[in-house]
Amino acid sequence: MAKKKEELDPETLELIHWCIEVEGFLVKGGATQEQAQEHIEEQVEWFTDLFYDGMTPEQAAKEALA
Repeated sequence: MAKKKEELDPETLELIHWCIEVEGFLVKGGATQEQAQEHIEEQVEWFTDLFYDGMTPEQAAKEALA
């Protein structure tokens, strides 16, 4: 029996896309893609707070790289 595809709410999808953009800025700042992904995963609560505080992905990456 096939599993029903789980639908994510629009806010969660927006957060995921935001994190993907942050990852790109972290890579531009010198991190490898693997390092960027690992950092976002390890600091997911902090990044989520930055998202809800209205930071742009570029601002969040700058904070993470500071």
